[in-house]
Amino acid sequence: MTAVEIDVNYVAHLARIALSPEEGQKLGAQLSQILGYIEKLNELDVSRVEPTAHAVPLVNVTRPDVVHPSLSHEEALRNAPAHANGLFVVPKIVE
Repeated sequence: MTAVEIDVNYVAHLARIALSPEEGQKLGAQLSQILGYIEKLNELDVSRVEPTAHAVPLVNVTRPDVVHPSLSHEEALRNAPAHANGLFVVPKIVE
């Protein structure tokens, strides 16, 4: 695709952007430069390059999921302002 094929006003309309004629001209020149750079990139041989989602490998830094001792049921309810039948009692919220 060349810069001549881009209708800047149409693209601005799709993006819901109001452009003045000067801004449209400036944007058209910038898009032309961007497309020229992309054409240079298309000249590269990338047949031996493996497709990737990120430039650097990503690894999740998480701890192992190990079960540890936690509060007993009684200890959890000990500081509750109100509890009944082994459950926390909270105010009813209706919106």
